[in-house]
Amino acid sequence: MIKIVIVEDDCYMRDEIVAILEKEQYQVSCVVDFVHAAEEVLRQSPDLVLLDLNLPEVSGFEICKGIRQKSTVPILVLTGRNQLKDELHALGLGADEYLNKPCHKERLLIRITNLLKRSEDRRHFIEVKGLRLDVQTYTLYSKDNSLVLPENQGKIMGQLLSHYGEIVTSKMLIEALWGTTEYIDENALQVNMTRLRKTISQLEIAFKITTIRGEGYQFEAIEEMRYV
Repeated sequence: MIKIVIVEDDCYMRDEIVAILEKEQYQVSCVVDFVHAAEEVLRQSPDLVLLDLNLPEVSGFEICKGIRQKSTVPILVLTGRNQLKDELHALGLGADEYLNKPCHKERLLIRITNLLKRSEDRRHFIEVKGLRLDVQTYTLYSKDNSLVLPENQGKIMGQLLSHYGEIVTSKMLIEALWGTTEYIDENALQVNMTRLRKTISQLEIAFKITTIRGEGYQFEAIEEMRYV
């Protein structure tokens, strides 16, 4: 069941939204500790957040910022603030949609449906600094170019992008490729890594796979590369 978290201080508005959403078969919970709202939202791992801006003790802008720093969950701002500067600020902080209260029920529901659909589509992708990998087809996109990676190379790229800025150990990669580390010669991994390096060179991307001696590999933007 799709889970939606509401961050709203007006109890009447909150109850009305809960009733609307539960009627549509959504699982709904509410956050009323606004000081720790971002942490509570992240703890609950919802599929979507409905966020008011005019909250006691802490601004909805700060909550939006706190959520977005650690999660890509869709955020729909539902607020009585109807100034363009407020909308632009919220969107700039990472909100996905901005609706003014009072809002017609059908308008709210269609925005929620659209956001959830877009979010579902995004789950098939891993994106780092304009480089996107479709984890279903192993298609790698860079600006106007794309390249379909062979399965093993796609699995390696998925691990490297998922742990961007971190060292991905050989053990992690071997398990991703073959599901086990037993009886797997690390030379097989090195062969696949060499092939991946050659393949992505065709895209002329500003990234490089760096070998970290004795530890594993790291995928880095060239200007951020560490030399070992």
